Amino acid sequence: MNQNQNQNQNTIQNPETQVNSTPQMNDRDFANDLLSTEKYMTNAYSVAMNEARHQSLYQDMLTVFNETQNQQRELYNLMFKKGWYKVEAADQQKLQQSYQQFQGYSNQFPYGNSQMQ
Repeated sequence: MNQNQNQNQNTIQNPETQVNSTPQMNDRDFANDLLSTEKYMTNAYSVAMNEARHQSLYQDMLTVFNETQNQQRELYNLMFKKGWYKVEAADQQKLQQSYQQFQGYSNQFPYGNSQMQ
């Protein structure tokens, strides 16, 4: 089995909705551009909220952040549904290793292991 076939077995993707390939932006291009913008905006709002001193300003930014985050998720779901966004399947062995690694960190939390279930 070549690397390309192995990679395809680890890819989770819906059948791709075809779009016209022209110099003009198509639906996939617009969705990808919007998703990138939403990701940038949620990151920027997150930083701004961490630095906001005034509670009312913080609450306003939190509202906008949540709306932006929801739009980002909707765009991701749309792109995934249309086959324009694919993800790699997680390797079970790597997941188990990460789980064990981070589970070991829980004993460092001030509230103990009993609340980490």
